[in-house]
Amino acid sequence: MATPEDAQADDGSDGRLLLLSDEDNVLVARQPISAGETILVTGVPVHIGKDILLGHKIARQTIAESEKVRKYGAPIGSATRAIALGEHVHVHNMKSDYTRTHIIDASDEEKSR
Repeated sequence: MATPEDAQADDGSDGRLLLLSDEDNVLVARQPISAGETILVTGVPVHIGKDILLGHKIARQTIAESEKVRKYGAPIGSATRAIALGEHVHVHNMKSDYTRTHIIDASDEEKSR
């Protein structure tokens, strides 16, 4: 029986990744992906350096510093530094264009206490 990681999305990415719009430069994890795995992102093998949680994003392509991060075919934020293909995309390397990121950082910090 084929597993999701054996399947490939239409863009040649691991089946655990979801492309919401062809205009997106990120993919969304449909399932957690463990650090240390090598997965396909648009047909390119990428080593995953840290756990990717359900619903989190990874870069579908290289994203330049200040470039808009696109999800659902719309900009959701801007890269605060260059983001490599397959890298986790979250508040550590992007800022929201709609929510002040320091609020999210504080909330995450409180949850870890």
